[in-house]
Amino acid sequence: MKVLKGQDILALGFMTFALFVGAGNIIFPPIVGLQSGPYVWLAALGFLVTAVGLPVITVVALAKVGGGMDALSSPIGKVAGGLLAAAAYLAVGPLFATPRTATVSFEVGVAPLTGESPTALFIYSLVYFAVVLAVSMYPGKLLDTVGRFLAPLKIIALAALGIAAFMLPAGTMGVAQPEYVAAPFSQGFINGYLTMDTLGALVFGIVIVNAIRSRGVDSPQLITRYAIIAGLIAGVGLALVYISLFRLGAGSHEIAAGASNGAAVLHAYVQHTFGSLGSGFLAVLIALACLVTAVGLTCACAEYFSQVLPLSYRMLVVLLAGFSLVVSNLGLTKLIAFSIPVLTAIYPPCIVLVALSFCGSLWNSQTRIMAPVMAVSLLFGVIDALKGANLAGWLPESLAHLPLSEQGLAWLVPSVAMLAVAVVLDRMLGKPREAVA
Repeated sequence: MKVLKGQDILALGFMTFALFVGAGNIIFPPIVGLQSGPYVWLAALGFLVTAVGLPVITVVALAKVGGGMDALSSPIGKVAGGLLAAAAYLAVGPLFATPRTATVSFEVGVAPLTGESPTALFIYSLVYFAVVLAVSMYPGKLLDTVGRFLAPLKIIALAALGIAAFMLPAGTMGVAQPEYVAAPFSQGFINGYLTMDTLGALVFGIVIVNAIRSRGVDSPQLITRYAIIAGLIAGVGLALVYISLFRLGAGSHEIAAGASNGAAVLHAYVQHTFGSLGSGFLAVLIALACLVTAVGLTCACAEYFSQVLPLSYRMLVVLLAGFSLVVSNLGLTKLIAFSIPVLTAIYPPCIVLVALSFCGSLWNSQTRIMAPVMAVSLLFGVIDALKGANLAGWLPESLAHLPLSEQGLAWLVPSVAMLAVAVVLDRMLGKPREAVA
């Protein structure tokens, strides 16, 4: 039986970690650290629950079913599961997340050096997606290119930033903003939820499993074990990165007071600590972080759609990279404006899917439980999405002020209520009868 060596398992863990850490993950924690002040560690705890806990649990859930989202969603039926998978892959692939890796890395790392001209963005994105295309063409070598080369470079850069955050603080903590004084854990929880890493985990599951298979491992039990280990290594790495970036933001009050986003905090800190070399260092770090994430997303989307469309994997890589190149040149502001409502709508049913997948043995029929609860979570996720798109005026007044709606979690209470009803009905109906041949 083929098994992975220790160094291969470590490389797999590094690869998984590197796939997750994009620019968004690096930009969110500093602004939370800056705005939470003395309450930074309570906010950090809430952030870690949703930005580390949920993605790791999702990787474990996918590993148990072989890595594919289609297997995970089988209880809700082939059509509904296929639609949910396609929506998730498209949202965190060529429509939003993959192009955004290029625009974020350009605006954070390159635009301060070149200026924000459309020509500069086009040239940068052309080179960027050429590299993504070249690496994504050989998914079997992903463990070598990402796990052994790109991931360690990213980890070294992040380690340097993290150590500096603790050893070379820029100043003292400032005063917390009112929302963090009132509920620091809740605010951190919400910000971690908005990183959308759980959707990324649903997409990356098949990439991780295929990387294990590329080493000749074909035992389902071993594949599951290695994927879980990789998820745990990635989770520890993410937690360390977030903690150091929270510390960086919390100590940047004097040099970044009034900053409106984490990119501004990072710029101020790096410039203050590393001087004129700071901008170049940050440009390399952000570009590397985004590049690895873009490769993982492109590989995952091509792998998935090659199974449902009459197109080869390599043809899909070319199409996905080309489409992402075009979309990326719309600019970051438009991309974010388009993406937030869509992601807000599809995120709740994905969370429900992952959470309930661990409880399958408790029900007589998984379909009776998953289908109605996911339908309710999607319905109320759409309500949250309409609010996020400033279309709340279309909603009845009764739906405009649901519990937890201010936190973007209006779907949570109705979903739990539907779960309770579904469990009672499942107990009353008993086990479904098997079809007689």
